[in-house]
Amino acid sequence: MKALTFSGGVHPSGEKELTCNQDVKVMPPPKMVVIPLLQHTGASCESLVQKGDKVKKGQKIGESRALITAPVHATISGGVKEVRLYNHPLGNKGLAVIIESDGFDQWADDIKRDDNFFRLLPQEIRDKVRDKGVVGLGGAAFPTSVKLTPPADKEINTIIINGCECEPYLTCDHRLLLENYREIIEGLKIIMRLLDVGKGIIAIEDNKLDAIKLLSAVIKMEPNIEVAIVKTKYPQGAEKQLIKALLGCEVPAGKLPFEVGVVVDNVGTAVAIYEALRDNKPLIERIITVTGSGIKEPQNIKVRIGTLFSDIVVFCGGLQGDIAKVIMGGPMMGIAQYTLDVPIIKGTSGILVLTAQDTFAVPAGPCIRCAKCIESCPMDLTPYLYGLYGRMQDYESMGKYDVADCIECGVCAYGCPAKIPLVQYAKWSKMEIAQAKKKKIEKKDKDIK
Repeated sequence: MKALTFSGGVHPSGEKELTCNQDVKVMPPPKMVVIPLLQHTGASCESLVQKGDKVKKGQKIGESRALITAPVHATISGGVKEVRLYNHPLGNKGLAVIIESDGFDQWADDIKRDDNFFRLLPQEIRDKVRDKGVVGLGGAAFPTSVKLTPPADKEINTIIINGCECEPYLTCDHRLLLENYREIIEGLKIIMRLLDVGKGIIAIEDNKLDAIKLLSAVIKMEPNIEVAIVKTKYPQGAEKQLIKALLGCEVPAGKLPFEVGVVVDNVGTAVAIYEALRDNKPLIERIITVTGSGIKEPQNIKVRIGTLFSDIVVFCGGLQGDIAKVIMGGPMMGIAQYTLDVPIIKGTSGILVLTAQDTFAVPAGPCIRCAKCIESCPMDLTPYLYGLYGRMQDYESMGKYDVADCIECGVCAYGCPAKIPLVQYAKWSKMEIAQAKKKKIEKKDKDIK
């Protein structure tokens, strides 16, 4: 079968051999967790607990009434030490609930297995997915209950489970495909039933032949589910690029996949949906890849949300070599960290530690108009203009050249011979444009009053 793909993209070195053949290990619950009240796209939660409260594993400790949000839950049992600002892996500080373990790791009383979950009605499924705090585990952490509630006028005809994992170094999704394939399939079937869809696709890159062989054999008795092989290329796992590769259709600029009748979920999200319904289990843990030349024992581990990077590094044997950079996620879209005193969140797919020999800093030079960034951009944008206008802080012009459609994949910066930080300019401009829009709305509201 020919591997499907999209136009553009790049082929960075995979660097997956450090962990791809290792079974997932379960990290014991830590003595303390730091659980940020904002771990998802959307509104932050308000704390439901305060200093001195006793909590159990799986107990809801943060919630919001906003539409786009997801509650957070205690990931260990113990006492609430503090509710205060703490280092956040997405930058700055955020309000977090700090829990000290009581050593018992006791589940909340309402966390019980439901063998009749398949009888739940569609809205009951959505409500439970929301209540259990399930979000997209591919990185964006968009609330899954919202994604599973497309507008009434949008007919969904295809569900895609994303098992591409195109980001270098990361292999946690690969291991999920091999070790949790039954839960992935059951999660997909739940989504298909919920949205009344007759076609499900599990997309896997062609560098994961063992997963392709295994899943292809398992789904032989599932007539409405197929395994699709896609080319190993970055960013093959991005929603719009995956839809283009599999179905040959394009999601309109500024629109979401349901515009073309598609819902895309990560393999980890499918597992989380299944566990939320069958076990009444909130999203309190996930599998991450801990890897890089700076880690003594690279591996994939199942870890509690809120566990500090420092504790995870110790579990993986500690650091080694001349450490130059620590990244949450992979090298293309990950976020560099300035400290290990920071917790993993629902969207954390990995911890990458690089030594000085793996990194180098080159001053940015002038744009030579080579058009490599245009050729490789998977969104058919003109990234060199973001560098040009970004240096001038002309964010209005960047907006005119569709910077809002940039998916921040980093392909442009990766291939730029002048080493211009194009994706950073794009990110910064989107923040500035959003801030200017917010101020304009506030001024209009003030004038009306």
